Amino acid sequence: MPARIRLQRRGKKKQAFYHIVVADGRAPRDGRFIEKIGTYNPLTIPASIELNFERALYWVNCGVQPSETVRAILRREGVYMKKHLMGGVQKGAFDEAEANKRFETWKTEKLRKISDYKLEVLNKNKSEAKQRLEVENKVKEAKEAILNEKRMAEMEKERKIKEEAEAKAAAERAEKEAQKAAEAETAAEQPADNQEAPAESIEAPEENTEIKDENTEKAE
Repeated sequence: MPARIRLQRRGKKKQAFYHIVVADGRAPRDGRFIEKIGTYNPLTIPASIELNFERALYWVNCGVQPSETVRAILRREGVYMKKHLMGGVQKGAFDEAEANKRFETWKTEKLRKISDYKLEVLNKNKSEAKQRLEVENKVKEAKEAILNEKRMAEMEKERKIKEEAEAKAAAERAEKEAQKAAEAETAAEQPADNQEAPAESIEAPEENTEIKDENTEKAE
């Protein structure tokens, strides 16, 4: 089986990045390779690519077929564009200087598009971060409002309980004071009754004296 340009996995779990290698098609995916020509990190936006352009162009000109992902990488980096332009030079359509000029124009435009895309992603991320922050603030405010309502309800409940307790205590004090006043009034009335009783016993003999006087008058 002929050689292929493919990705060789590296990095930790869920943090993978790849080497771009030329390897025998029969070799294990992450086994031995003929040459490493670059790296590919799909975790960044856009993906980060480092490529030995001349070696990649050499292997493509040798007829080595890349995997689908590597083909997309080589197209993005302009390897196939350069191959196409050099084909035009060989056919006599234009000279090598013109080919290089066209390639630089294409590369500048490509870099501009990548830069615009990075800026677009950056602005999008900022906008999304701002929206997330606004949502988080609204959620936070809503939670604080609910907590404040609960606190106010608890404070109102405690206030009512305190008022009821104070009213009950005041009523008990008033009842006790009324009871004491009644007892004092009762105690004040009892000595007066005891003082009136002897007066009646003193008046009784006077009645007897009057009766005696009447009897004396009759005898006379």
